[in-house]
Amino acid sequence: MIDGPAAHYLLHVMRMKAGDPILLFDNISGEWLAVVADAAKRSLTLRIERQISEIEQVPDLWLCFAPVKKARLDWIIEKATELGVSRLQPVITERTIVERVKSERLEAQIVEACEQCGRTALPTLAEPVKLPQLLKDWPAGRTLLFADEAGGAPLASIDAPAPAAILTGPEGGFTERERELLTGNPAVRRIALGPRILRAETAAIAAVGIWMAQNGDWSAGA
Repeated sequence: MIDGPAAHYLLHVMRMKAGDPILLFDNISGEWLAVVADAAKRSLTLRIERQISEIEQVPDLWLCFAPVKKARLDWIIEKATELGVSRLQPVITERTIVERVKSERLEAQIVEACEQCGRTALPTLAEPVKLPQLLKDWPAGRTLLFADEAGGAPLASIDAPAPAAILTGPEGGFTERERELLTGNPAVRRIALGPRILRAETAAIAAVGIWMAQNGDWSAGA
């Protein structure tokens, strides 16, 4: 049975009624075809018909990003989910203005993005962590592509297959102390994202797009 906001959307926006088909995903087994068995005023009862597909295997790419203000943060979450990242990791840097993120709201944003793009495996939304702690706990074998506004090798020229991660900073960029900390870590590789100054949210999504085109599942087709 479906109730609450989801039921309201299906009943009053999508105008679903008994007999209508609906696709479901559970983030465990994959995608399923169901039929509305009963449509009440505030809830729907569904009947599962059959499994459509197994849960997808997304590329093992993390997006580590400094949180930005609400609308821009929502955009990062939405687009990174659509592009196929496996983990979203907020990182608190010295110049990060927004240090608290509302996980419940962002989780809802993730679900909506998955519904929109047909994704059946939700990315993990991690708790915010300070940059030094992130580097201290960094897992062996995972390359961290550090998008440094001060310069680096073009991302398109770097061979960094999964498991990998991308790190983008806040609007004010990284401090020199943070750059030293990052470049001193053997897992880190400095990258550049072109000749123009990008907003934090643009840099994050541009980097994910480049990596996915080179190392992700974009070449697999539909």
